[in-house]
Amino acid sequence: MVLNIPSSRRVECFGKNSTGILCEELRSFRQFNGVTKLDTTSTVGGQKIPTFTNEFWTSKQRAANRLHEISYRACFKPQLPRFFVERLTKPGDLVFDPFMGRGTTLLEAALLGRVPSGCDANPLCQKLIAPRLNPPTILEVQERLAEIDFYAVAKMPKDLLAFYHPQTLQQICALRSYLLGREKSHLLDAVDGWIQMVALNRLTGHSPGFFSVYTLPPNQAVSIESQLRINKRLGQTPEFRSVPDLILAKTKSLIGNLSEAERKILRGSGTDAEILVRSCERLPEISDDSIDLVVTSPPFLNVVDYASDNWLRNWFVGLDENTVQFVIHKKLADWEASMERVLLELRRILRPGGWIAFEVGEIQRGKIQLEDSVISAGKAAGLVP
Repeated sequence: MVLNIPSSRRVECFGKNSTGILCEELRSFRQFNGVTKLDTTSTVGGQKIPTFTNEFWTSKQRAANRLHEISYRACFKPQLPRFFVERLTKPGDLVFDPFMGRGTTLLEAALLGRVPSGCDANPLCQKLIAPRLNPPTILEVQERLAEIDFYAVAKMPKDLLAFYHPQTLQQICALRSYLLGREKSHLLDAVDGWIQMVALNRLTGHSPGFFSVYTLPPNQAVSIESQLRINKRLGQTPEFRSVPDLILAKTKSLIGNLSEAERKILRGSGTDAEILVRSCERLPEISDDSIDLVVTSPPFLNVVDYASDNWLRNWFVGLDENTVQFVIHKKLADWEASMERVLLELRRILRPGGWIAFEVGEIQRGKIQLEDSVISAGKAAGLVP
């Protein structure tokens, strides 16, 4: 099945044993007053596949849980995985995302009482999602921040003054030194992990809620040279921003409205999550026929450079980006071959009757429709579109 989304992004749905359940759900969908249009003659990937066109999730939809408000490049709306999780699984089922990014699918699945698991080649992704599946209380964060010496002596990279006031940089470096020391001593606990996660998302941005002077949005750190040019163009100088105050403010924003019922659900589902840092082309940790639903969006062909975008975050967590095996496919044939290997592995771990919702889009100004490639790769992997 192919869902045609108004933003020119599509979701390919595959199953081991395709049934008409999802087709009927799509055909009868009326949540936003639109009538689903069904085209049984459309050809995708050289095969006639029923195509359902409607507004299945939208900005008009209810706001998602605030725990999702963490930035990462190319992430999709929480309503997308929720659409499939609600319709194709039941509480206790296993939901997997092989390209988990900031963890949207995992968090939404956990909030719905499903057991989430995910995988990503970028170690930062684990640091972004694990703390939100087991959030501390505001009081715990407040007390831990009070225990940290934000004025401890720490090495300060002077070139980062392009982003930060000297006193702010001092606090960032002191916090970085504290967290790396705790991690090295195997003392990094859930509260430390939460503080690290929030700090990663406050490093740079374009409002006073971030540690930095005005720059690009937080999901994409510019180079030192580019930031110096921004500063000169805007005539700006970094002002002091209190690191612990901003971490606490963001914490209150993320979990201030989290209900006890939601915390209970996360404790029951999120704590069982399996989060892997590796390529998803081979997943020996996951058993055959064990996953009920996969909802994912792969890196698009030669579009996002995750290593360059995250260089500042990598520095903060002490990660050498040269050790991370980021693969950016520049040729369509290479991307297709990779997706076929991924879908073949997903077919192995998917239970009979399970589903894969695979979100893709158009690139190169519409010259390449990736859904054609995905349908072909899914068929080659033995899945039914």
